[in-house]
Amino acid sequence: MKQTFGNRIVVWVGVATLLVWSLGPIYWTLVSAVTPTEDFSARPIHFFPQHFTLDHFSRLLGINIARIGGVEVWAQFRAALVNSIVTSVAATLLCVAISALGAYAFTRLEFPGRRMLFAAVVATLAIPAYAVLIPLYQIMIRLHLVDTYLGVALIYVSAYLPLSLWLLRSVFEALPIALEEAAQIDGAGKLYIFFRIVLPLAGPGLTAAAILTFLGAWGQYLVPLIFSPEATKPLTVLIPEFVTKNFIDYGLITASGSIAIVIPALVVIFLNRYLVSGLLAGSVK
Repeated sequence: MKQTFGNRIVVWVGVATLLVWSLGPIYWTLVSAVTPTEDFSARPIHFFPQHFTLDHFSRLLGINIARIGGVEVWAQFRAALVNSIVTSVAATLLCVAISALGAYAFTRLEFPGRRMLFAAVVATLAIPAYAVLIPLYQIMIRLHLVDTYLGVALIYVSAYLPLSLWLLRSVFEALPIALEEAAQIDGAGKLYIFFRIVLPLAGPGLTAAAILTFLGAWGQYLVPLIFSPEATKPLTVLIPEFVTKNFIDYGLITASGSIAIVIPALVVIFLNRYLVSGLLAGSVK
């Protein structure tokens, strides 16, 4: 009995530590976003706002005009929000489409070097992004894709394609091949079988791959910092720019960070069950 109680204590302490570690920064961001600027330097530190304000959000959303570098904050934030959505969604759609086709080919088609090629693609997960930034930048310069939606999306695809390919290959391997064989007997071609039979059955896996790609692209900082300096600058690059030479605008930083959290949080909350089922889809045949 004592051992069981001790195990429960260890589990609860572990869970509490994990929650504080992961949710603590988010909570502090939300608290700071509704805390007046003059209270940021108050001592002792308060874990609950002593005074409530929406001034930071009003300045960020253009209700109260605020400028940084001579440009209206709302205009910068709106453009960065659109850029984040466009590049993340584009990368997600491209990555899922390409990885679905590739995973099906690796699963159902026989061709020389199939296993070695798959292993080589998945092995690129071990290559850090820092190692290929300079070659990628040179390629994008020559293709005139720097600071474009397509260029940034393609880099995201190259980063998350191996993971999606590995995940979807496991999903396709778990699907009963008898359904495809029955469709072939009825005269259906490979493309018909893929789009009308395989993809609907692999829905949870496709959703899981899409969620992982979207979350990864949304939170990227280093890649857009280099490849999206101006026109396609996302939120992750814009928010640090609220730190000027003479002043750090904690209010704008925390308000914009709070809004930036909303979209990925909603994706996880509403699609969580698809993420879990998709990740487990290939675990049991």
